[in-house]
Amino acid sequence: MYAIIETGGKQYRVTEGLKLKVELLDVPVGSVVDFTAVLVNNDGIISTGAEAKKASVKAEVIYNGKDKKIHIFTYKAKKNVRKRQGHRQPYSQVQITSIVG
Repeated sequence: MYAIIETGGKQYRVTEGLKLKVELLDVPVGSVVDFTAVLVNNDGIISTGAEAKKASVKAEVIYNGKDKKIHIFTYKAKKNVRKRQGHRQPYSQVQITSIVG
């Protein structure tokens, strides 16, 4: 059994026990989050739309933090224009505990 959930403007294919990084959730570590399902596959029976919205995908927040730093360097040739930036994306790591369809 698997489901496709939507969070943070992205969609993820999840199964029970899966750990994944999603956009930062505004909940403390250890709390349980309920995601909205877009599609649920239960042993070959596929549910979408209103049927999938009835399904519940629960996950536990394991960690809130920042990802590795990425370095951005832009320049314009022959113009002596250089710009250096860095970015660390905040994320929440969750573990899917149950999919009830």
